[in-house]
Amino acid sequence: MKPAIHLTNTLQAIANLVPHGSRVLDLGCGDGALLAYLKTHKACTGYGVELSDANVLACMQRGVNVLQLNLDQGLRVFGDQSFDVVLQIDTLQHLRNTETMLRETARVGRLGIVAFPNFAHWPNRWSVLTGRMPVTKRLPYQWYDTPNIRVGTFADFEVLARKNGLQVQDAFGLQDGQRVNTLPNLLAGTAVFKLQGALS
Repeated sequence: MKPAIHLTNTLQAIANLVPHGSRVLDLGCGDGALLAYLKTHKACTGYGVELSDANVLACMQRGVNVLQLNLDQGLRVFGDQSFDVVLQIDTLQHLRNTETMLRETARVGRLGIVAFPNFAHWPNRWSVLTGRMPVTKRLPYQWYDTPNIRVGTFADFEVLARKNGLQVQDAFGLQDGQRVNTLPNLLAGTAVFKLQGALS
């Protein structure tokens, strides 16, 4: 018997957004915990995409279908609208081709769910005001050893989505797994956007 799957509050909130029975593509799926949960609890199918050897092995051990691909090379292996949901959870801040991957998410999925650490969250602002780069639960690295190649804010992503002609279905923050609708750019550690295709 496989062990129970325990998700962080943030991942649990993301899982709740995925419709039952969806075909899911999880970009930067890590150890596959989210996909394994969706498979077990929401009858979802699909694939994870991951680069790390250790994470690919962890996915296989969980019984998650995983492809070892470098997302900086795009999603050419997937056809248009081949998934119901494409997830990019804590992935965008690691990519060099952010705009391309957003457009690719809209191309290969009927619905895209993007989540990332919101650099405009008030504790981060306070750290910068005191002259230090923030180190928090959502941004746990020092400035010199972070795997993030960029940081962004809730407000920044709204502008980026419009620039790329993406239709935002819903946008909100998450803080400790709870939805933040009021002032999410200030009050939420995680920004969440649901994207549906491109505007015609």
